[in-house]
This record gives sequence, C-alpha cells and structure tokens, in this order.
Amino acid sequence: MIQDLIDQAVKDGARRGEAAALLGLDPRTIERWRAAECKDDGREGPRQKPNNALVDRERQKVLETVNLPEYCDKSPKQIVPALADCNIYIASEATIYRILRAAGQQKHRSATRPPTKRHRPQALHATGPNQVWSADITWLPATVRGRYFKLCVVMDVFSRKIVGHAVHEDENADLTAAVVANACQSEAVERGQLTLHTDNGGAVKGATVLATLQRLGVASSFSRPAVSNDNPYSEALFRTAKYSAAHPTRYFDTLEDARRWAAAFVDWYNTEHRHSAIRFVTPEERHSGLEKAILAKRRKVYATARQRHPERFPNGTRDWTPIASVTLNPDPEANAA
Repeated sequence: MIQDLIDQAVKDGARRGEAAALLGLDPRTIERWRAAECKDDGREGPRQKPNNALVDRERQKVLETVNLPEYCDKSPKQIVPALADCNIYIASEATIYRILRAAGQQKHRSATRPPTKRHRPQALHATGPNQVWSADITWLPATVRGRYFKLCVVMDVFSRKIVGHAVHEDENADLTAAVVANACQSEAVERGQLTLHTDNGGAVKGATVLATLQRLGVASSFSRPAVSNDNPYSEALFRTAKYSAAHPTRYFDTLEDARRWAAAFVDWYNTEHRHSAIRFVTPEERHSGLEKAILAKRRKVYATARQRHPERFPNGTRDWTPIASVTLNPDPEANAA
C-alpha cells in the first residue's frame, strides 16, 4: 500500500523523494524494497512470537517486582544488579524496559519532581532604539584574592549602545533596579515601549527589579537556567570589554579604579567602537539615527571607486545597507523555513 501511494503521488506530479519523506521514508529505502520484491512495508518485523519470550506469568512477576517499595523509585539499570546481589534473576534490563513500556510505566516513578523541559524564551524583535534591552552582570577581579567588583550593564539590542551601567562591591536586586530605572529615565522610555531581557540570576530577577519594571511599564524576558546563549548580546559585550586594551591584565586595586575603567570603556564603546554587527558604525551613531547618512556616504564612495575600476569589483561593492531589525533569541524553525 505504501509503494502504491508513492507511485500515485509521482503520477500526480509529486517528486518521489518528497512523497517518501511525507511517510517518513528515504527514497533509497523504497528502491531497496522494490529490488527485494517487497510488496508493501518492508519495516514490518517478524510476525511470529520469539521462542524465548516471557510468558504472561513471568511478565506479571516482573511488574510486581519492579513495583515493590524497595525498587519502585529505581530504573531497570539499578534493579537488575540489586536483584543479582540477592541471587535473583527475573529478566534482562532491555526486557524489563519493554514490559514497563507496554504497561505504561516507562516514566518517572519516584516521588521526586520529574525533569521539566525548559522552553526557549520568546523571540524579541527590535526595529528601532529602546524597544529591546539586554541586562547582565559580570565580575571584575580585585586585588584581594577571591574578591570581585560587580559590573551591571544595560544595553540596547538594536543599536548595541550601553544605556546604563554601574559598578558595586555587592550584587543585589536593588542596585540593578536603580541602573534600569536611571536608564529608562535618561532614554525617556514610555510605558509599554520596552522589553528587558535578563538571565536568571537573583540580582537581575529579584523582587525589586520586577517591581521596578512593573512600575515603569517595562515587560520582562528571561533566559533559560544555565543557558548563556539566551543572552548573547550581553555576553559578547563582556567579551569585548575584558579583551580590550584598556582592561587591566590582572585586577583592579580599588572600587574607584573599577568605576573609572568602566566609565571610560562605556564612553569608548558607545562613541568610538565601530561595531561589526551594525555595519561598523558606532552604537551612538545607530542609536541617534546618524547611521543612514554615514552608510549612504560609504555607498557613494564605493560606487565612485567601482566606476573608476569596475574590473576590481567583479562581485559588486560592499553592502552598506543599514540593518533594519535585530532579533534576540530567534526561532531556529522559523529561520529554517
């Protein structure tokens, strides 16, 4: 029947590979079945029951054993050796797994909470400044071994501009809330305009931060626990900071030293650093809307150079078109489509 369906689909104009894929098959599998003169589905297994299969009484004995109080919270991998220590053999691990699956017991059987799947955070799209911000905290090493100063940074995802930062000795939600509130005030953020994405650290997910966001009308978004890739823009920013020439090679002597360095870095990053992901304009230029004129001037320069020597541009000139939108945590399935 499967081969007949594929033949009918091909007759109606479909490609054989696509028709086979809809049935979960590879086209080479269909060809192999035809060569072996298999009339229908070659995936069917043996129709007769194995001679060494357990009888109903033995299968019931397996279920009764694995559901005993001493075994009910263990997997077959743990049950089999425990029974062997008691000079008991009822079945192999694979057989026990099959019996549990058939009985609907192949699942979390202990009293503890079963593992939960962490879904990806919702994709956030920014087509202009002050629509999506990313906040995170990194540690700056101090002179005293084991002591660190905490740098909190709030960055605009669209322009990559650092809109707020602070360095403190402690890491807590009150300080983070103050940085966010000051940034919203300096950028004149209105209610319902902004979404702030953070990780799951207590200093950025505490009650004070959430209350501040609610008061300011800022939506919140969070990364999955222990998944740094859900907040990639802040992670990339910290890498740039720690590998910049101005960053101390070892440590900061005092809190004031750390604050002076952070202020200088933020000024350099916003006004001098040409960011590779935004066509090599500075975050301040993109945030303020100056990038369009700058990139238009670059396009003109390249167009003039191409007119003079077209043979030097066989694949066209460099793309100086402004980046229209930025997506934080894009959906992989949507990109594949």
